[in-house]
Amino acid sequence: MASSDGDRGPKMRTWLCDWGQRLEIFLPFLGTSRPLLRRCCQTCTPKSWDGFYQQRFSSLGFRDAIRVTEEDTRFRGWLVRRVCALLAVWGWQVPADTPGDLPARIYSSKRLQDVSSSCSPSSRGDSKSSQRWKEKVLQILAEIQAPLSLLLLRLCHWALLKLLNRLFLNVQLHRGQLEMVLRASSTVRGREAAREGAVAPPGGRAERRLPAPQPGLPLVFLSTHKAQLDGLLLSFILFSQGLGVPRVAVGGQPCSPPLRALLRHLGAIFLPARMEQDQELREAVLTTYVEEVLRSCQPLLIFLEEPPTSLQLSAVAQRWLALVYRAVRGGAVPDALLVPVGIAYDLVPGGARRQGARAQQPLGLGACVWAACQALCQGRGCVRVDFAQPFSLQEFAAKILTRGSSAGRPPAKLLLPSILGLCPSQLEAKRAEVWGPGSPTASGLEAEEEMVVTELGLHALSDGIGCSAVMAVGITSALLLHKHREGVLLSQLMLDFAWLLEELLLRQQDVGFSGQLRALVQHSLSLLRAHLTCYHLAPLGDILVVPKASAEARRELSCHSAAILPVLAREALGACAIRALLLEMLPFLGAPAGPSGVVLSEEELCHKILQLLQLLPPNLLGLQPCQPLDCQSQDIVDKLLLCGLLEVQVEGKPWGCDLASQRARPWAGLDDSDSEEELPKRCYKLQEPPGSPGFLFFLCRLLSPVLRTYGSAAAFLEQPCWPQPEESCVEALLQFLAQEDGVEHLSWSLALSSLQTFKALGVLEEMQTPTGVLLQPSHLLQSGTNQGKLAAFIQQFHQP
Repeated sequence: MASSDGDRGPKMRTWLCDWGQRLEIFLPFLGTSRPLLRRCCQTCTPKSWDGFYQQRFSSLGFRDAIRVTEEDTRFRGWLVRRVCALLAVWGWQVPADTPGDLPARIYSSKRLQDVSSSCSPSSRGDSKSSQRWKEKVLQILAEIQAPLSLLLLRLCHWALLKLLNRLFLNVQLHRGQLEMVLRASSTVRGREAAREGAVAPPGGRAERRLPAPQPGLPLVFLSTHKAQLDGLLLSFILFSQGLGVPRVAVGGQPCSPPLRALLRHLGAIFLPARMEQDQELREAVLTTYVEEVLRSCQPLLIFLEEPPTSLQLSAVAQRWLALVYRAVRGGAVPDALLVPVGIAYDLVPGGARRQGARAQQPLGLGACVWAACQALCQGRGCVRVDFAQPFSLQEFAAKILTRGSSAGRPPAKLLLPSILGLCPSQLEAKRAEVWGPGSPTASGLEAEEEMVVTELGLHALSDGIGCSAVMAVGITSALLLHKHREGVLLSQLMLDFAWLLEELLLRQQDVGFSGQLRALVQHSLSLLRAHLTCYHLAPLGDILVVPKASAEARRELSCHSAAILPVLAREALGACAIRALLLEMLPFLGAPAGPSGVVLSEEELCHKILQLLQLLPPNLLGLQPCQPLDCQSQDIVDKLLLCGLLEVQVEGKPWGCDLASQRARPWAGLDDSDSEEELPKRCYKLQEPPGSPGFLFFLCRLLSPVLRTYGSAAAFLEQPCWPQPEESCVEALLQFLAQEDGVEHLSWSLALSSLQTFKALGVLEEMQTPTGVLLQPSHLLQSGTNQGKLAAFIQQFHQP
């Protein structure tokens, strides 16, 4: 009944139904297999690269985590089908739980005894003082956690299962990824185990077999954070899939006492309140508790982001990661397996969070019920949860410490002198206290811990973003915001949807949907209907889709389309660098009909890309932070060649491409008469990829929200509001952005990122005051001329 249509490419098949209707069915992969998972960093964890990764898993299908039938229970029958959800939840096992003697273990630990001796050495043998000390330890432990209540746990997960079925059409899990995580939870990974599992028969090749089951290492799940529901959702998934009840590290969201008590009995753990009194004791209890959790092999879930600051490693996450690292470094556990997790929503429950003041009211039970009721009134979308490849914390830390000892000055420090037209040596005398090797306040183990934890968090955040599937709403929003701002016909939108979909699949990016093309696009439009206006054109038999011009509509579309940027980040950086070169060449080219046919110098192109890489932090683009910038710039050029935007210019002398001779160079005055003949420069011809009209401008506009925010931050330096605290700076910058026209997305995350980047570049400097640390423009950036140079530098990459 089905016939394949070769003209439509590998992603589409045309099916002829019995009643004669032709349906285009989308297959979410190219060739015979689909992308499986995000591999760990081969540079930082080369041994983990081969661990728990199989080219062929026994199951490559998907499982709907919220679809429970009688097959998920031990019983069958008519009555079982009516109560199968309750029976299934009641049958889920808890493989690891908190030890019953946990308080005694913590109180008798050497760390607590040392703290007790240092705080009250004279009352060591006093029974009353010892009892008061024990009560204080138990009180702090009660602030952190509570024993799991299995009855309450099962009842709440049964109610959560009902709620998730009302909120979402499905919650998809990759069976191969589940198999990988389950295998990691029960075996010890390593080359030694692999060697032990290799058996060589007489006269034959060694056959690889799985190592025998051994005591498992603790699993630490490091997840991105998209919604307040993420904690309950991931806890439900891990519990239902046989991975145990995770201990969920709660972030900085304040909660009411009743809600804290409920969450603690469901597996949540909280940081104890910071108090000047007994702070050393609180840290000791918290550190010992995390060690006991890892020793008992309970899964630990840490969220790397803290809403509304997405794509930024939160301070709370760094604190939890530091506790895990101390446990491994101190020998409490031999190692820990880290599993990055990515979550993708069609529509975030409750809508996209407003970016505003960080000060929030404590979240209570009533607020949670009201938020659930509001979410039920939204359209039902899909959810996709992905697990990246696990890697060893011990191996990662050893690699980072070895590489970090030889690290020099950050490359970003060289960017500001280039922007202002100064040599680096002119600034070294003025800012030696900032650039010098002795500037960090921490020393010894504290400096090592800070370096490892920061690198670990950024790597895990990059992996979590990279393994997140792209949803249909994200593709539709990106097309409407960056390609068809004035409106588009539904037929053309479907063609562009298929084009962008193929571009994502060619880059080994998985997507969280499949089905009929028209149904996918209509499903996306139905979820975005509050921000679109649709007109039925009867003469054409088509529908005109026009995004609303309101700030709310642009904000929503920008939130959804942000999922496309990490996939096309390298191409987008290259496209913005090409735009900057075209602006410099415009006086020499006149007014060409289009950019196609212009020849660009490889040296100049790599120089522009390198400047952009130094400006934008890698976590904002989903790039690995450990890769050298020069290697990344060359990789970006290769990506532009692969996608068809550039073509190697072989013959003929290039014209208008080499601007290096017009730019002052530090070695221009040197006479090197003995040098060999200069090698011919490599050039590329700019062209439009076949079948992808407007691809260059689309890529430039993907970075438009980021570069617009950075450009506005440069203009914000002229405001007479300095000095002020960093949080107040972010609020003032958001207000400054709101006054501008055409801002797609007022993002707290982008505003904070721009200020942090300016601090790293030396544009802003910190000033110590009795009230705290304040930010102010550096001495060089207090002049309007230098502020204009910085704004012009950023503006050259920005495509309106």
